[in-house]
Amino acid sequence: MSTRIPATLIPGDGIGPEIVDATLAALDALDAPFDWDRQIAGAAGVEAAGDPLPKATLDSIRRTRLALKGPLETPSGGGWRSSNVRLREAFGLYANLRPARTLIPGGRYDQIDLVVVRENLEGLYIGHEHYVPIDGDPHAVAMATGVNTRQGSRRVCEFAFEHAIATGRKKVTLVHKANIMKALTGLFLETGLALYEQKYKGAFVLDTVIIDACAMKLVLNPWQFDMLVTTNLFGDILSDLVAGLVGGLGMAPGANIGTDAAIFEAVHGSAPDIAGLGKANPVALLLAAAMMLDHVQRVDLGERLRTAIDATLNVDRVRTGDLGGGAGTAEFTRALVGRIRNG
Repeated sequence: MSTRIPATLIPGDGIGPEIVDATLAALDALDAPFDWDRQIAGAAGVEAAGDPLPKATLDSIRRTRLALKGPLETPSGGGWRSSNVRLREAFGLYANLRPARTLIPGGRYDQIDLVVVRENLEGLYIGHEHYVPIDGDPHAVAMATGVNTRQGSRRVCEFAFEHAIATGRKKVTLVHKANIMKALTGLFLETGLALYEQKYKGAFVLDTVIIDACAMKLVLNPWQFDMLVTTNLFGDILSDLVAGLVGGLGMAPGANIGTDAAIFEAVHGSAPDIAGLGKANPVALLLAAAMMLDHVQRVDLGERLRTAIDATLNVDRVRTGDLGGGAGTAEFTRALVGRIRNG
């Protein structure tokens, strides 16, 4: 019998509980070794505890150092600060790992196999911003501060370079805007290039590209890239663009990894418009669970889960509506569980 692994489970908001239930069914069929501590966050945390990130949830992750979570609601413009950002800060989850792989062949972009590694704690995305009132207008001027550090840049580049070697990636591209943001992203570029020369030269090919050119090249010829490594804001944008090459955010898992904890997630939103209708596509969270299995050294189970997802989509052709099929969440889950048990 395999050693049991404590892990925190956050069902999330909107469609979160539905895709979490689907993922748990698949993990149960695999006999995955997780012992779940179920907690809440996001809108559910506000409703139940008056906090989108309750103390009990934070305490649970401090204990388990491992979590799987569904999408969390973050109001636009006002309301509470993003629980996702707070989780990254609370646990020092400096690396955001976003793989994108073609699961359904025959589309405009076929045979995509890309990884985006995004720095997760610095830059313009961290929300250090304020308004300056002028002449009675409280929002006359909006200001945001971006901060990158040598240590933060080196840490995420080292994670990416090690991951490239461990997973057989042949080319790594540093994405920047050092031609304009010479200090903020120039520091990231300078640090990544220096680290390669000092420690990794010859282990893979290292390239650099400006962010806007990278976006264009991804649309024209994404196959020229293998792994992209970039700063926080650029990584947020590019990882969604790359997800679009493989069918959208419903196919895009993510991992937030730090020294002392790792949180795995579906990176799409909570989709309140279809919550409770049984239409949600659980593939993103299922793939995140496969990454979680890899992380705890159960690569065998992670591969079984990915193989079963591929077969369900392409052999059985059971697909949810966003993938052009007619299956609901429950039907897809039943087909996937059958594949796992009979595979």
